[in-house]
Amino acid sequence: MSDTPIDSSKRTWIITSACAGAVGGVATAVPFVSTFQPSERAKAAGAAVEVDISALKPGEKLTVEWRGKPVWIIKRTPEQLAELPKLDGQLADPKSERKPSELTPEYARNEARSIKPEIFVGVGICSHLGCSPSDKFQIGAQPSLPDDWKGGFLCPCHGSTFDMAGRVFKNKPAPDNLEVPPHMYLSDTRLVIGEDKKA
Repeated sequence: MSDTPIDSSKRTWIITSACAGAVGGVATAVPFVSTFQPSERAKAAGAAVEVDISALKPGEKLTVEWRGKPVWIIKRTPEQLAELPKLDGQLADPKSERKPSELTPEYARNEARSIKPEIFVGVGICSHLGCSPSDKFQIGAQPSLPDDWKGGFLCPCHGSTFDMAGRVFKNKPAPDNLEVPPHMYLSDTRLVIGEDKKA
């Protein structure tokens, strides 16, 4: 042991420097680690969005954002599903044959326009002028809707109507069905929007 006295001011300076270095290291590490997650710019450009749909009940809708667009995830009731085939004669494109590569992935070119019949995933933007249609899930006569309305969506801008599969009714301003984005299921309760098995 040495008889040299401890310089307390030097000791304090060393401890302070070490602490400042540790804080600086953490401050540098946090931005570095955060670079592994998609940026807001990447998300807006089309990075996939993962959604938990475990709490979604029949007749409910969840909205998430993908590529700056609202994407609706709707859990349809058995009654809503049963009405879909009955509407074909009233629809402009019941089989989703118009612009299939733009509007409807191959796995959603069916009556329900979905992978799982009860879950509809669609971009909530009208194909007419880009307005966002309103939910009109209640059946029956309502303002701006026919007396035999079976549930779906109404675009308040110019009156276009869509069924519960996002298919547009005939003789409406909207020329096409609502877009079905690329999507896939990771599990029964986890959905990814923006990617599918081909991606």
